[in-house]
Amino acid sequence: MTNRIAHLDCSSGVSGDKFLGALLDIGEQGGQFTTADLQSLAAALVPEAHIEVEQVDSYGIKAYSVKVSVEGNDDSAIHDTHVLHATPATPVGHDAPSTFPALPHRSWRDIRHLLQATSETETVLTAAAREQALTVFSRLAEAEADVHGVAVDDVHFHEVGAADSIVDIIGVCAGLDALAIDTLYATPPALGSGTVNTQHGVLPVPAPATAALLAAHHIPTAMSQASGELTTPTGAALLTLAAGFGPVPPLTPTAFGFGAGTRDIGQSNICRLLMGMADEAPLAPSQPDATVLLETNIDHIAPEAVAFAGEELLAEGALDVWVTPIAAKKGRAALTLSVLAAPDAAETTAGRVMKLTGTLGVRVSEQPRLIAAREQQVIDTPWGAVRVKVGGGRFRPEHAEIARIAREQHLGYPEVLAELTRLARRQLSA
Repeated sequence: MTNRIAHLDCSSGVSGDKFLGALLDIGEQGGQFTTADLQSLAAALVPEAHIEVEQVDSYGIKAYSVKVSVEGNDDSAIHDTHVLHATPATPVGHDAPSTFPALPHRSWRDIRHLLQATSETETVLTAAAREQALTVFSRLAEAEADVHGVAVDDVHFHEVGAADSIVDIIGVCAGLDALAIDTLYATPPALGSGTVNTQHGVLPVPAPATAALLAAHHIPTAMSQASGELTTPTGAALLTLAAGFGPVPPLTPTAFGFGAGTRDIGQSNICRLLMGMADEAPLAPSQPDATVLLETNIDHIAPEAVAFAGEELLAEGALDVWVTPIAAKKGRAALTLSVLAAPDAAETTAGRVMKLTGTLGVRVSEQPRLIAAREQQVIDTPWGAVRVKVGGGRFRPEHAEIARIAREQHLGYPEVLAELTRLARRQLSA
């Protein structure tokens, strides 16, 4: 019944290194995803990459910074992932080595082959994280291919940009998996303004590949006062993993982390990742259920007698009972007794309504309904075992249990309800 969610704040834009830094900040706190884990991944997949992780101060906010470099190259002024040229890539056969060939550039075909050929026994990259990384890289390559008019497999990444993107993408996917995040949400990313330097020269923000990813995956955007590029193609590709965009959804926070960018934009250049348990998990798929509705208007017996009839009907198996005040013929005050029952119990239930109330007729109509999957569980409390309804991520202690405890312990009903709900969530979410 657990639903662990995370929300990424992209009000200062998003890039692969900022997203990765935020995951490392959280992962280091509990040891689920550490710098050593990231370095193990890089050693297996991008052995020439050097990773530097440190805590930095970004306008008063302590955040993790992740820098990827390749010996003998300095590409800090060039955009992180852009096609260098459109010549066909060298095919990689099934007998290709498990590490990248020493090429000046790498194709999507090369990257795909390496990730597909890597097993869980070779790295700390799980199968789930590997498939997610393949999805992100595929979407990034498709955007680049669309922008530059080349075949997807022929997309070549600049050597340093490829190493950087590989570390960022596999690192983020490994981090999401290690932290057991079921669902990712994000704010609409800020794009920035002005221009950015790329392998194709100076281009307007957002860069073409970023714009293509945003458009293809219907990702909303936000304005920012900061200039320059705030959301990179790698960042936009990773945002395609998000289930939705907007403010923080209802959750009980368990951890948060900050990832820092490398550029001074005149304000905090960070991504904040907030992780927690969903307060209300998505409802399970509704199930159709057939019922009948039995109703009768009553103006000849006392309300107490109607209430007694309702209690008896519920005790005998009625699905639900309720009473509605009405104005009957000649303006007389009356009540409508409504009873929901299973179709095969309609005749028996109608007979019981007549016997209990003395009414001379009962209206019967089919009442199809949709119900969420639910079950009854028992939890341990200081006041003994208590029955709880569990469904759609909600925990509802039985009213009779709450009332009993409140009376016996001389406590308020809301106080008992809150404590039982807390105990149910703790015991049944584990």
